[in-house]
Amino acid sequence: MRAVEAPSTHTLRGWQRRALVRYLAAKPRDFLAVATPGSGKTRFALRIATELLTDGTVDKITVVVPTEHLKVQWAQSATSFGLSLDPRFSNSDSQTSSEYHGVVVTYAQIASHPTRHRVRTENHRTLVIFDEIHHAGDAKSWGEAVREAFDDATRRLSLTGTPFRSDDSPIPFINYEPDGAGYQRSQADHTYGYSEALADGVVRPVVFMAYSGEARWRDSAGEEHAARLGEPLSAEQTARAWRTTLDPNGDWIPAVLRAAHARLQQKRNGGMTDAGAMIIASDQKAARAYAKLLTTITGTEPTVVLSDDPKSSDRIAQFASDGSEWLVAVRMVSEGVDVPRLAVGVYATSASTPLFFAQAIGRYVRSRAPGETASIFLPSVPTLLELASLLEEQRNHVLGKPHREPMGDEEPVERKRTEPGEEEKGFESLSASAELDQVIFDGASFGTATPAGSDEEAEYLGIPGLLDPNQMRDLLRRRQEEQLTKRTASGEVPPEITSTHGQLRELRRELNALVSATHFKSGKPHGWIHNELRRRCGGPPVAAATRDQLKERIVAVRTLHREL
Repeated sequence: MRAVEAPSTHTLRGWQRRALVRYLAAKPRDFLAVATPGSGKTRFALRIATELLTDGTVDKITVVVPTEHLKVQWAQSATSFGLSLDPRFSNSDSQTSSEYHGVVVTYAQIASHPTRHRVRTENHRTLVIFDEIHHAGDAKSWGEAVREAFDDATRRLSLTGTPFRSDDSPIPFINYEPDGAGYQRSQADHTYGYSEALADGVVRPVVFMAYSGEARWRDSAGEEHAARLGEPLSAEQTARAWRTTLDPNGDWIPAVLRAAHARLQQKRNGGMTDAGAMIIASDQKAARAYAKLLTTITGTEPTVVLSDDPKSSDRIAQFASDGSEWLVAVRMVSEGVDVPRLAVGVYATSASTPLFFAQAIGRYVRSRAPGETASIFLPSVPTLLELASLLEEQRNHVLGKPHREPMGDEEPVERKRTEPGEEEKGFESLSASAELDQVIFDGASFGTATPAGSDEEAEYLGIPGLLDPNQMRDLLRRRQEEQLTKRTASGEVPPEITSTHGQLRELRRELNALVSATHFKSGKPHGWIHNELRRRCGGPPVAAATRDQLKERIVAVRTLHREL
């Protein structure tokens, strides 16, 4: 069946046109396009498919995706390009109608029966499109199966928004080159990063609302512990405090959900009338508990999507179009959610890999109109604060490089958790309070710690939902100045000023003020200045920096101010 020529109304974005020209000029067998989530990778790939079908280079298409829901999404998107893809193709019944141009399958399907897909690929001149190709490295058996099934494909087009992984599993059909430091680094044929997409208005600016608080728990020996998120802790203390804050029976989750709901109402009343929100849970038990809390807080039952629910695709499709407020998803399901109206998120999971974090945040950044922003609520955990601050950083997959110490859950596997594991039997969450610790935007930190439910928190939650990046940055800076002015005028002396938490807050405020002054003098973007300070001084982003690191950058930015 021949493809219908894509209608002229299917205008391509700038990055898509550039990548298309590069692809058609080189005519490569393998091509890797790395484009930030929400920028239009699906449309780019379908345009490539129509070109190759029309000129006779291929006569069949196979699309490989991570989840069952994405099979349906790809098939639906293909229809607007005149393409018919079968999303119901199964390993048990390999027959499909001749009216289809191809099929959509999952990586799991390939892994369970690679020979069947190899035979199908050999019998036709096939274009294979790998959606989120990094999933082919999820297990050695998966990578081997993908190679076996598609080694003889006529063309292979690999897509990803996050080419990096937290392991050394090579990704099939990806080119790796030495990077000069003794490691092998993945090489993309075309890259379109978040910062470029943000400048083009393709994606939304993301504001991270980081919440800290006091967490208390009891260990297997019956000993009680207390720790405060947002302050320097050991890896074990951080993991346990983090886990305690995510307990639906504590005070942290309800407080953050109320704040996120208030932010959602601000967006819906301020121009994004159909704005939606999603909370990402660690497992199905937590997801159901969070859904009950949301029902109590909002008065309306949210949509709950679980991977083993056969109606999950229908539920997501309904939520995408019905204008309702809240969606509750579990970690793996979140990657298959494509709902452009999602603008508020709650990161209530212990998954902490850069790969999963980027995929999760990608659910909220798809821009529909100028000025739309996304707001993400998350625990004030160093790992997450660093990832939030590095949202614009480009990463490749590196083989042979030592990886960071695990914190939280590293593998985003959806769990049912009907029975507690061995390590859970001796652990008991006791309580967790919540306060807005800081607001992260464009690599900078704004605000001073304020309790959940306070007037100061409400001022940040009430920021207009339609702002461009410069307006957002200016408004956050003014909010911080107003917050400090009010405290000074009232004679309030922050009780934690001598604590680690208070000192970090004051040092971040001083550094941000100096960065702003340097920006106005030089015209350099705030993000560029922060990156330059990290290049000179080393260390993590501002949100995760220590007191000594912040002091060193304050000295460095004064020097930079004189130089520019």
